[in-house]
Amino acid sequence: MANSAQAEKRARQAEAQRAHNMSLRSTLRTAVKKVRKAVVAGDKTAAQAVFQSSVGIIDRIADKKIIHKNSAARTKSRLSAAIKAMA
Repeated sequence: MANSAQAEKRARQAEAQRAHNMSLRSTLRTAVKKVRKAVVAGDKTAAQAVFQSSVGIIDRIADKKIIHKNSAARTKSRLSAAIKAMA
């Protein structure tokens, strides 16, 4: 438990930031799931369109350091490979 006013404030700020980060991370996961769902559905043009919008979300969240930039690059690479592998 916080022993000073400063520590109490930092605890409040940390909790607010954590909630915001969790929200952004959820947005990221949803964007990735949309692409995977489009790939499973088999519609390549729809998958590419969803992928393009998801790339912006992934990059934005990586820029805010919610996830590491290499993790973002790896995710984009795997999604792109999945789309390219579609018949």
